Amino acid sequence: MPSRKYADGEVVMGRWPGSVLYYEVQVTSYDDVAHLYTVKYKDGTELALKESDIRSQSSFKPRKSQSSSSSPSRRSNTRSRSRSRSPGRPARGRRRSASQSREHKDDKKKAIQETTLALPKPSENNTKRYNGEPESTEKNDTSCIILEQKLKPDLEMKRVLEQYSLRPRKDDRKREENYSEKKTFVAIKPVEKVPTKTKDLEFGGRIGTFMLILFLPATVLYLLSMCKQDDPSLLNFPPLPALESLWEWRVFGIILLWFFLQAVFHLLPIGKVVEGLPLSNGRKLQYRINGFYAFILTAAAIGVLLYFQFELHYLYDHFVQFAVSAAAFSLALSIYLYVRSLKAPEEELAPGGNSGYFIYDFFTGHELNPRIGSFDLKFFCELRPGLIGWVVINLAMLLAEMKIHNLSVPSLSMILVNSFQFLYVVDALWFEEAVLTTMDITHDGFGFMLAFGDLVWVPFVYSLQAFYLVGHPTTITWPVAAAITVLNCIGYYIFRSANSQKNNFRRNPADPKLANLKFIPTATGKGLLVTGWWGFVRHPNYLGDIIMALAWSLPCGFNHILPYFYVIYFICLLVHREARDEHHCKQKYGLAWERLLKKMKQAKPDQTLECIKGVTYK
Repeated sequence: MPSRKYADGEVVMGRWPGSVLYYEVQVTSYDDVAHLYTVKYKDGTELALKESDIRSQSSFKPRKSQSSSSSPSRRSNTRSRSRSRSPGRPARGRRRSASQSREHKDDKKKAIQETTLALPKPSENNTKRYNGEPESTEKNDTSCIILEQKLKPDLEMKRVLEQYSLRPRKDDRKREENYSEKKTFVAIKPVEKVPTKTKDLEFGGRIGTFMLILFLPATVLYLLSMCKQDDPSLLNFPPLPALESLWEWRVFGIILLWFFLQAVFHLLPIGKVVEGLPLSNGRKLQYRINGFYAFILTAAAIGVLLYFQFELHYLYDHFVQFAVSAAAFSLALSIYLYVRSLKAPEEELAPGGNSGYFIYDFFTGHELNPRIGSFDLKFFCELRPGLIGWVVINLAMLLAEMKIHNLSVPSLSMILVNSFQFLYVVDALWFEEAVLTTMDITHDGFGFMLAFGDLVWVPFVYSLQAFYLVGHPTTITWPVAAAITVLNCIGYYIFRSANSQKNNFRRNPADPKLANLKFIPTATGKGLLVTGWWGFVRHPNYLGDIIMALAWSLPCGFNHILPYFYVIYFICLLVHREARDEHHCKQKYGLAWERLLKKMKQAKPDQTLECIKGVTYK
């Protein structure tokens, strides 16, 4: 096994992949298996380099010239015979004249400058600002192609002229090498980054994730049992249910049937096929967007069941059993996902779930995009079974309320809860493509956290208000209902506007509709919005979500805090999510992110863009 040459923390010179340029870097770690050094550039960019691409700083120190010809003035004072012959017949092994030497140096300097200008951004990493050059904003990935088209005619013309020049053939060979280097730089492909082990553990590490695996199912069971009581106060703990009352194979069969029915709807060849964001290796996965069509087909199927007088309130009578069956299915799915991830290639593992600890990787998700053929399990579970199931559960609670309380029409509170949450689900399915840019898809692996959240937490906890109203009816007046409706509309407007603005900008920053938005160019080719909703508040989509969550709980009145569990939990969730965003940005952008935050705090609102000029981002 070859010995390691450079130690952690050592400052060396690292070659930028695909180029001949070296930059000052710091060694952060070493992979004994792949024999690769992980180095960090001054702009915060981290790359994996071979030992042959790293040199010590001493090898780049300027050396004293050993040539006998120093400056033109010193040569003029020496008494020697001119050694330059005819330009067309240079003497082999002899030194050229001073004019040729200066001309050759000028040509070489010009070639190097042209090469630097033609150098694209491997893996979307900008090295121009690192070298003190003016920052530039690239609008799309065709910039390298346009640059090549502009340079190629000039370079070809130079090559033709040089064929008939009287310069030495040695100069021709030098120019040919420079030309080939320029062409290579322009056509370079993105550099693949070797995944590294997850070092920063979230959710309390191994102990925290183990406790969450036990705590989350217990929380769902506790909340549903509380709603069944006449007095659902926090101090009135419900009795422990008998184990045999928690399980019924018929209910579990319905859960399986529901999951596979939604899978069939997802596989139907309807709806457009879009590409997701680039992965770490530059590849883009394809996704079929047909969630809204699946919702329509599901509504038609439920309508057929109701037409044949199927008692949908059966779901209310066995609600706890349905939750337990869904939890068992999500656990089985999580085990399958972890076992299959052990055979997944290294580049397909999740950046946040590759710690090497079983419990932690099992919870957060070891594989980033587990697929069975073209069927993406994470993308499917994100919106389909749980989100559409949420609407079906709300409808079952509405019918159960009418039957239990002998109502000809549902109560106003139940109508508001169903309407608000119905709008939320339809919006998510209509804008299904937007989920491809979220952290769940781009960063988090698919493990117990997302499987349990999508299949259990969303349908059985988010429907808590409707479940509560069945056993604890609440009467509200029309003015109060109108005020709650206005509040929900305000929250929805902020939520939808902010999310659409972010998604459209990530998809196509050059969209003319976004011309009024200002952004900070980053070294990854992406931009950070600093105007619009994202310039008004740091996370406007979270603000809209919280306002809507409050509007969903208000129709339940103020007799108990249980219906407000959702909004309290949601605030905690989004605060934690915001902290995760900040952590990832700091880890991804390095010291540049800290410099940005510091300058933005010191700057006035109208000076935000000026204060960040020259700051490097990723």
